[in-house]
Amino acid sequence: MPEPGKKPVSAFSKKPRSVEVAAGSPVVFEVETERAGVKVRWQRGGSDIGASSKYGLATEGTRHTLTVREVGPADQGSYAVIAGSSKVKFDLKVTEAEKAEPVLAPAPAPAESTGTPGEALAPAAELGESAPSPEALLTGSSSAACKAPTSGAPDDPIGLFVMRPQDGEVTVGGSITFSARVAGASLLKPPVVKWFKGKWVDLSSKVGQHLQLHDSYDRASKVYLFELHITDAQPAFTGGYRCEVSTKDKFDCSNFNLTVHEATGTADLDLLSSFRRTSLAGGGRRISDSHEDAGILDFSSLLKKRDSFRTPRDSKLEAPAEEDVWEILRQAPPSEYERIAFQYGVTDLRGMLKRLKGMRRDEKKSTAFQKKLEPAYQVSKGHKIRLTVELADPDAEVRWLKNGQEIQMSGSKYIFESIGAKRTLTISQCSLADDAAYQCVVGGEKCSTELFVKEPPVLITRPLEDQLVMVGQRVEFECEVSEEGAQVKWLKDGVELTREETFKYRFKKDGRRHRLIINEATLEDTGHYALRTSGGQALAELIVQEKKLEVYQSIADLTVGAKDQAVFKCEVSDENVRGVWLKNGKELLPDSRIKVSHIGRVHKLTIDDVTPADEADYSFVPEGFACNLSAKLHFMEVKIDFVPRQEPPKIHLDCPGRIPDTIVVVAGNKLRLDVPISGDPAPTVIWQKAITQGNKSPARPAPDAPEDAGDSDEWVFDKKLLCETEGRVRVETTKDRSIFTVEGAEKEDEGVYTVTVKNPVGEDRVNLTVKVIDVPDAPAAPKVSNVGEDSCTVQWEPPAYDGGQPVLGYILERKKKKSYRWMRLNFDLIQELSHEARRMIEGVVYEMRVYAVNAIGMSRPSPASQPFMPIGPPSEPTHLAVEDVSDTTVSLKWRPPERVGAGGLDGYSVEYCPEGCSEWVTALRGLTEHTSILVKDLPTGARLLFRVRAHNMAGPGAPVTTTEPVTVQEILQRPRLQLPRHLRQTIQKKVREPVNLLIPFQGKPRPQVTWTKEGQPLAGEEVSVRNSPTDTILFIRAARRAHSGTYQVTVRIENMEDEATLVLQVVDKPSPPQDLRVTEAWGLNVALEWKPPQDDGNTELWGYTVQKADKKTMEWFTVLEHYRRTHCVVPELIIGNGYYFRVFSQNMVGSSDTAATTKEPVFIPRPGITYVPPKYKALDFSEAPSFTQPLVNRSVIAGYTTMLCCAVRGSPKPKISWFKNGLDLGEDARFRMFSKQGVLTLEIRKPCPFDGGIYVCRATNLQGEAQCECRLEVRVPQ
Repeated sequence: MPEPGKKPVSAFSKKPRSVEVAAGSPVVFEVETERAGVKVRWQRGGSDIGASSKYGLATEGTRHTLTVREVGPADQGSYAVIAGSSKVKFDLKVTEAEKAEPVLAPAPAPAESTGTPGEALAPAAELGESAPSPEALLTGSSSAACKAPTSGAPDDPIGLFVMRPQDGEVTVGGSITFSARVAGASLLKPPVVKWFKGKWVDLSSKVGQHLQLHDSYDRASKVYLFELHITDAQPAFTGGYRCEVSTKDKFDCSNFNLTVHEATGTADLDLLSSFRRTSLAGGGRRISDSHEDAGILDFSSLLKKRDSFRTPRDSKLEAPAEEDVWEILRQAPPSEYERIAFQYGVTDLRGMLKRLKGMRRDEKKSTAFQKKLEPAYQVSKGHKIRLTVELADPDAEVRWLKNGQEIQMSGSKYIFESIGAKRTLTISQCSLADDAAYQCVVGGEKCSTELFVKEPPVLITRPLEDQLVMVGQRVEFECEVSEEGAQVKWLKDGVELTREETFKYRFKKDGRRHRLIINEATLEDTGHYALRTSGGQALAELIVQEKKLEVYQSIADLTVGAKDQAVFKCEVSDENVRGVWLKNGKELLPDSRIKVSHIGRVHKLTIDDVTPADEADYSFVPEGFACNLSAKLHFMEVKIDFVPRQEPPKIHLDCPGRIPDTIVVVAGNKLRLDVPISGDPAPTVIWQKAITQGNKSPARPAPDAPEDAGDSDEWVFDKKLLCETEGRVRVETTKDRSIFTVEGAEKEDEGVYTVTVKNPVGEDRVNLTVKVIDVPDAPAAPKVSNVGEDSCTVQWEPPAYDGGQPVLGYILERKKKKSYRWMRLNFDLIQELSHEARRMIEGVVYEMRVYAVNAIGMSRPSPASQPFMPIGPPSEPTHLAVEDVSDTTVSLKWRPPERVGAGGLDGYSVEYCPEGCSEWVTALRGLTEHTSILVKDLPTGARLLFRVRAHNMAGPGAPVTTTEPVTVQEILQRPRLQLPRHLRQTIQKKVREPVNLLIPFQGKPRPQVTWTKEGQPLAGEEVSVRNSPTDTILFIRAARRAHSGTYQVTVRIENMEDEATLVLQVVDKPSPPQDLRVTEAWGLNVALEWKPPQDDGNTELWGYTVQKADKKTMEWFTVLEHYRRTHCVVPELIIGNGYYFRVFSQNMVGSSDTAATTKEPVFIPRPGITYVPPKYKALDFSEAPSFTQPLVNRSVIAGYTTMLCCAVRGSPKPKISWFKNGLDLGEDARFRMFSKQGVLTLEIRKPCPFDGGIYVCRATNLQGEAQCECRLEVRVPQ
């Protein structure tokens, strides 16, 4: 049994890790032990591994290696390495070698994501890894499921997935489902599954019309099924996705890609995406996080193919945005700020409040910015973020500030971009140092934002372990997390711990390790301690017991002869305990013959040269404990009588009547039987041990044993005469005594020993009974039953051998299955063979073992029990309410229970009973997983009570019952139509499109629904009506123009009714224009005229499209689009060519199928041309002087030459003059003036304070003059 309060020490200084290798390659596992010479065993599946052609074992000092050659699928599994009492498990996973697969079809370039600022953009799918088959492509509104692996594929022994989600393809508007299967046979509660798009976008918050998540559990195969269903797919859905599954001690994830193909119809083709080149032949290309260079447009193809329409992008279906912490803070009350900050890793609480206050200020309208920065941005640590503004003036200069300091371009950390009026600041590899306030300054105006760098959740990598200590001992809880310097909280029984004035609790951080230290534990410190991080928590239990002394080995009675040595020895649990030895109740003082020793936990009393006066009761009393260990020393008196010579042999033992004495010895101690003998001549001594089978009887001498062996010593053992003078069991004989010695007594040494002495005169014989007592055998593995929420009943059987002493009681221990630390549950011995264990944590797997204790000590521990997990039933469901009542049915709904527990939730049971009765009737067979139910076949008019229970593997929970009896009777409700908003205006549908008009209504009993068109009942098989108790549907599979009109729907209950009117307009493409003709042709122009189409398609015309075609090539080119008039002029035709013209009609459905075309070509004649040289007018380039760069105010230091610069333009070249305070400087030698290509410079040599003033530069020519001035300040250095 491990000592309380001490941690088990591992024999390994370096442990092996689980690896994943490709088939056919070798793998090497390596461990290092604390010291050399330790024997190490390798196992696979519980069987030892030996050196062979498959496995190689090597040892070099403290380093031990296992090599697995040519790894194959059969080598996959769990391995272990054992050294002493330490055992470490690890896994080997074998993957198939990657094979290149041909890409069947090229994928379009992925669309850029327009998520919220700071959101990590999802990468596009790589089709090079796994190309889908052509059958997986979908068209129209059809659905496709992900490809599942074959049933013959082996299960994943390391991961959690039985079937991983596969890559998929779908066309725009289609649907697709991704499935993942998780094995649940070894799981104690359902796994947690999360779906992500890209890196961090959690799809659970985006569930809606286009995305649904489903899960189910197959009890037969014990497999969980999780599905991600996408409907009405859009190009923005293209990208990489990830499925993560986690349990209490395992984690696994799988990546897959979705490719959304554009529709191939001419009216829905995206022109730019059709001519975008990709970087991978026949496949998509992976896009960087910023989605830059998503594709290069091939403009050469634009000259050959053009289309009239481009599919608009639905901004509502862009990639879902990541959860914004600042938006949560803005909507949360101030009392929740601290909790939200800790959950999302915000470390600076004061800075957060300051930023939040600034975010709530009203922004003023800006003249410099068209689009300002968002109030706050959020980015994950290690990712990059883009801050973008749009300026009103594209030529304005922009400065970026961070906490008031201007940001300078340095390496690749900050990137400044300028595209038109957009200005972008990109921050790469964001860290906590980038969590700051940023400003964009344009002139005198600026806009501000706050950047919040989100740290990844801090996970528990090594949990806490339970501890059992005594009062006053030191307690240290240690836990390891995934991040260094992470912010954590320590809690005791749910209450946060703080540093008190007494410094009772000490908190230490060492990298990723966190420690909680209690210097001197008290009984009040007992409880559950937890370490909580932003990504989870670790829980452990501390049990503090009062200090008690255990006696591992008590002192035993001794029988010794004169001049022999007597040794009393005992062993206690505390090596620091001292004590006193008593003789007949009086303290025994050491002297030269009596010695007292204390070595560790062992206390010894040694008495040399025993005399009759030493026969007494001896006791050992530990100091500070009410304990007394007693034993008796028996003195073996030897009587010597004078006999004449030739006397017969005699054994001189104090055994009246020759009744055998019983000598008791503790197993492991030394047994010495000193038998005095006499006789003349010297007798021969024979020692024999009786071998008993059935009835015990002493063994007889062997028939071939000589009667006289001279002076040799002989003894019989196992029916054989032995002469052993050395070894563990030996006999030594002298003239007056024979000594029988057993070193380290064992159970086999127990029995009846016969001492026979012989000489020619006669013989004598004495039987001595030796009894060896020991600790009991280990009991069998205990059995656990009646497992509850935090308790269980443990039962066991007595040990097969009690050690020769009655069993005084039992000690019970428990531990967590993943831990190596056993905790003792009792200090007072348990007398019964069962015990109720309490104070366990629900959802944690435990094991139990038991010790048997007798007067000698404590047995070895029993084998551990089968693992079990305390599980309690769920609490009662909440918010039980009656949703609807009819003459024979009642509809109920409720919410899940507040506490489900570790056992999960299997379903609900529903029962009812009549008012005044106590017998409950089951409303449905089995359990339902839904939180609503319709109870049918109830007696009309009955008053019933209903109750609902939640069930899990621990059984049913407490029920929730309706507060009042429910009368089973229909309630009259006036009929009412709830016409949706989009049906209150004209409904437009295209020809051959389906029409599905759903109109909800209310009313009880069920109303009668009637549909009419233009006052007449509906006729024909093409229009159908479907009614349900809550709505009515008008359905037309393929609409025609004849279906247009006004529809009326009426719901009626007896004499009450409600009516609604719907206007349906079925539209089609228009017919072509009529009577297209050429009215006039002159120069390079042709005038056309036509009449409107005969059929406008039942909707307004949007215009006409006019095209021309050269008679030689007959390639049509568009001249005018969306042209509203019925006549036009086609200009810029080529001389000498003949042209045909055609006109299409266009409305909201599209262009007409055919066009009105001119019958004869129109030729452009070649007129005679005479060259007339142009006349040019002389231009006047003269210009008055103007300063393009004026002078700037300067402040300089006296004694240093300075210059004033400006720039001027003018024609003819202007004359330049410089003035200081109105005085011309042309004659002053201290000033030098330069002029070079319009740049004017005034040099002032070594200025003094008197040179300060206003300087003017004047430029003059024939067209006028101009001047500029500045102020110069000359400062004297201090």
